[in-house]
Amino acid sequence: MTTRLLRVAAATALALLAAACSHPAPPPPQAPEVGVITARATDIPVTRSYPGRLAPTLTAQVRARVTGIVLKRVYREGSDVKAGDVLFKIDPTQLEATLRAAQGELAQAEASARDTALKARRSKTLGAKGLLSKQDVDDAIAAAAQAAAAVKTAHANVQNARINLGYATVTAPISGRAGRANITEGALVSPTDSQPLTTVQVIDPIYANFSQPMSEVERLRRAEKSGDLKLAAPDKAEARIVLPDGSVYPHEGTLDFTDLAVDPTTGAVDLRAVVPNPDRTLLPGMFVTIRLTLGTLHHVFLLPQSAIQRDNDGAFVYAVDSGDTIVAKRVKLGDQHGADWIVLGGIDAGARIVVSGIQQARAGEKVKPLASAPESGADGKEKAGVRDE
Repeated sequence: MTTRLLRVAAATALALLAAACSHPAPPPPQAPEVGVITARATDIPVTRSYPGRLAPTLTAQVRARVTGIVLKRVYREGSDVKAGDVLFKIDPTQLEATLRAAQGELAQAEASARDTALKARRSKTLGAKGLLSKQDVDDAIAAAAQAAAAVKTAHANVQNARINLGYATVTAPISGRAGRANITEGALVSPTDSQPLTTVQVIDPIYANFSQPMSEVERLRRAEKSGDLKLAAPDKAEARIVLPDGSVYPHEGTLDFTDLAVDPTTGAVDLRAVVPNPDRTLLPGMFVTIRLTLGTLHHVFLLPQSAIQRDNDGAFVYAVDSGDTIVAKRVKLGDQHGADWIVLGGIDAGARIVVSGIQQARAGEKVKPLASAPESGADGKEKAGVRDE
């Protein structure tokens, strides 16, 4: 009986051992999956935004040049006028009387000049015959010269009176937009008034005045010397106007003026852009944002924020090498470009950069790289500087 039990136990043990040996060993753990993009070198325009204010490119104050009563305002306030267009009419009555008086004085002077000229000729004839003393002849000649000079003076007085009469019709000195009238019909105006009758401004094109910190200027210069940045020529820098509602003005302007001095109170340099304004959408005095394209960064990369990691030593990214192993790479970051970071150095074109699943990535460990979905900007196009693997 005991022998039989031992045989059964041995058979059972052998069966269990055979069953255990028939099951395969558990598979090794799978490599974690990470999303990657392939870095692509690109050129990126360097843009800066500055608060600024619009100003007319030309301003002319319209002032009275004669004293008189304003009879009529001819132009429509806020309308565009051309040089020579009539803006105001001043009562010309007194000016016309002055002109007539000057014309009368001219007629008298001309008559007197004719008489003295005849006397001078006669005196010369009598003097030549010895019938008149030399002194009398000289006096007659001098009187004729004085009368001729009086005629010239009278001519000048007539011309001056005619000019003043013309000033009774106040015209636009330049072509532009005429502003609000500072006087009303019936007002007495004179050349000594402190306030102009109105102002005409040229607003197409229009100026955008702003300032740039000198520290920013120096940083750009250093980047240019290092070869990372190619600055645009001062007269070629592109300027865009961002309106208060956030929309971008459609017409592109250019940098027009750079001050040679730094403002000691602000540490900034005054700049000015000139912007086309054919539709008169931009108005003097508006506060806008000037988006200035200063140059181009060459051979840089755009990486999404999810790819950038930081520690005490600075910024780094995880890259996947040819053996699908994670490698940490230190990178040199530039500015933000929209939602992305500009990477100035530390990676090479074609590097596979981890952008998702980073929490599962460890330097030196194997991973399973998967192409990440393409990222698009506001215009629906793939972002410059990165592309899917």
